[in-house]
Amino acid sequence: MFFGRSVFLFLIVLVLAYVPQSSGKAEDANAAGTNVWTQWRGPSRDGLVLGAKWPDQLNDHLNLAWEKKLEPGYSGPIITGDRVITTETVDKLFERVTAFRLADGASLWTTQWEGSMAVPFFAAANGDWIRSTPACDGERIVVAGMRDVVACIDVESGKELWRVDLPNRIGTPLQAFGCVCSPIIDGDAVLIQSGGGLVKLNLATGELIWRTLDNGGDMMTGGAFSSPIITTIAGKRQMVAAARDRLVGVDLAEGKELWSESIESFRGMNILTPVMVGERVFSSAHSGRSRLFEIGIGDNGNVGVEQVWENKAQAYMSTPIVVDGYLYMHLKNERFVCIDLKTGEERWTSKTFGKYWSMIGNVDQKKILALDSDGTLRLIAADPSELRILDEMKVADNSWAHLAIAGDQVVVRTLDAIRVFNWQ
Repeated sequence: MFFGRSVFLFLIVLVLAYVPQSSGKAEDANAAGTNVWTQWRGPSRDGLVLGAKWPDQLNDHLNLAWEKKLEPGYSGPIITGDRVITTETVDKLFERVTAFRLADGASLWTTQWEGSMAVPFFAAANGDWIRSTPACDGERIVVAGMRDVVACIDVESGKELWRVDLPNRIGTPLQAFGCVCSPIIDGDAVLIQSGGGLVKLNLATGELIWRTLDNGGDMMTGGAFSSPIITTIAGKRQMVAAARDRLVGVDLAEGKELWSESIESFRGMNILTPVMVGERVFSSAHSGRSRLFEIGIGDNGNVGVEQVWENKAQAYMSTPIVVDGYLYMHLKNERFVCIDLKTGEERWTSKTFGKYWSMIGNVDQKKILALDSDGTLRLIAADPSELRILDEMKVADNSWAHLAIAGDQVVVRTLDAIRVFNWQ
């Protein structure tokens, strides 16, 4: 633990950490009835909604409103105002962004640029199409393509406002697996982990503000598999990012590293978005361990990192959901697990399911909506005593894109289509 002149502050943080947390700011950003799902894992990047009313069954209450065929893509759809926006890779030549009217699927605008690439042969089964989820501030959309090309587009018209080819701009290599990180908009800036590390760009112009965490272009160490978050730790607002081999806190103004912790992972596959639990950080990597860290201030005023607990559970690609102090995570071995965040102990572990889940948690109703990569949508009780699947429904044949939800509409991006369902 961290002692000295910050003991009082630390004790407050410690108490708060043991209070059941939803891990984010969904209460402000995703109230019931608002049509917003503006970035990776929702408005607060925690996969949570508050104030939403979901039924206890899917098959009798979830109906397909409309569907549009698309070219392949893994990017999660985003929802802003009256429109849903998605991306696709066309003819292995172009990356395309399209806005559809949320009510009826009418196409509102489309824009595209050259931007395809082939991934290594051993990853070809997972596709070589666009996979970064866009971010939107209500007026502008920021999209990251496979070749580290970042584009800013006007939400209303689809007009391209600027486009930055990061490898050409700053001389960095392409990522072997393509750009995976989903950008995050912070005020007048956008941040993204690229082949050249974490970069901060001016949202109005695309100009580079700063660059940090550059770990070279080697396939096993360069670039990133994860998407960052912004939070406040030890009184300091900062970005928490998962690099290939470590967790790190970064000062938003200057790009200076505030703290760092090594993470064991297979071939640098540190994929999960960091999960905040109060001011603690949860992480789990491919073939590594599940770990919870305390970030605090030491006697010398420096920020330090201490491990609270670790667990043998090995994550793969599915970032977990936190509801009422329990973490629900889909694992590398394809099982679903519930972990007590106070102790790190597993409360239960399921049978095997599919390879990948995207999940949204309903904090008030203590439910989880989970989309399996095989296209099965499951409604699950967030119950630490046992796994209770309330209902399941086939909504696609192949879907690795993250679910999106706004009000009474659920959006599923399948490999070759976008489908919008209504709760009824």
